[in-house]
Amino acid sequence: MKNAMGIILTGGNKSGMKELSAIRATAAIPVGGKYRAIDFVLSNMVNSGITNIGVLTQYNFRSLMDHLGTGKEWDLDRENGGLFIFPPYLSDDGSGWYKGTADAMYNNLTYLLRSSQEYVIISVGNSVCKINFEKLLDYHIDKGADITIAYRDMSDLYPEDLPIMGILSVDNNERITDFEEKPLRPKGTLGSMGIYVMKRELLIYLLEECIAHGNYDFVRDVLIKKLDSLKIYGYRFNSYWRSISSIKMYYRCNMELLDPDVCCQLFVDGGKIYTKVKDEPPAKYNDEAEVRNSIIGDGCIIEGTVENSVLFRGVTVKKGACIKNSIIMQGSVIESGSSLQYAVVDKNVLITEGKNLKGDDEWPIIVGRRTVV
Repeated sequence: MKNAMGIILTGGNKSGMKELSAIRATAAIPVGGKYRAIDFVLSNMVNSGITNIGVLTQYNFRSLMDHLGTGKEWDLDRENGGLFIFPPYLSDDGSGWYKGTADAMYNNLTYLLRSSQEYVIISVGNSVCKINFEKLLDYHIDKGADITIAYRDMSDLYPEDLPIMGILSVDNNERITDFEEKPLRPKGTLGSMGIYVMKRELLIYLLEECIAHGNYDFVRDVLIKKLDSLKIYGYRFNSYWRSISSIKMYYRCNMELLDPDVCCQLFVDGGKIYTKVKDEPPAKYNDEAEVRNSIIGDGCIIEGTVENSVLFRGVTVKKGACIKNSIIMQGSVIESGSSLQYAVVDKNVLITEGKNLKGDDEWPIIVGRRTVV
């Protein structure tokens, strides 16, 4: 798809992710045993033939930049196009942080001006889904739309997640008639996926106009204000989608990856999900190991019991330890006699011998990075 370029927005300090986003961007949060959240949208773009992709970062972007590197794993280390990472530029007076999504794109306007593609596909970097952007662009062109916004029925989410989303209404022709950003009392369940399509020249014009009026937010100050003057259509998406924007949603997303149907939608149909490759030996299961319905990453050593859980690379579960309905990130050690249920354990955590941690599926226990419990 040589006629479209991609922009991935990873800014925004998601307080709902608590300790998990204290030192990393939400787009860099580990998902599904070996991936990061940004891998999904980045792979979707590459699988759709988009090879000119800009990633706009803001908070805690070191681990994200380390993960993306040169873009080699996504075949984006190339002379023409490729992967471009745009962190904020801090000047001597301390200014330079992006004030909003429109401001972030405007501060990198040179990237848009130097690109040659006719269309731009903009997406948030913290959603887990498999979407074909080529079909989305074809829909946008067929509709004769100025802007197209991907949306889905979010009635399968937690009610408290709707007020932190963009809620929209569409008519019989899929034209968007109303759009509220993070409404206190949502009028419906049709939620924006944070994916937008428009012509590159139109985006440049809208950004310049937005900043000239002292505004900074792309949704509030551009999309919503242009509902009447531009032809803005919705593209209904009916497959699996989750936003990594709260602990409950993050936990639920990882647990749903244990469902073969969800796993097939994300990792089998419509192309692969690519991620940074690490040289790790296969997982090792000792004679005492009992593992049921779980994702076990490379380099894990399992001597205890693991059930309905997601373990990332290099996790050690010692003899007599029991893990159920939990997420254990890279390099953590669960010592003998310990029990974890409904827990989210960050990287390089030590759960000492005999410890018992138990949350529930609505409020899992969070253990911060490099903690000894």
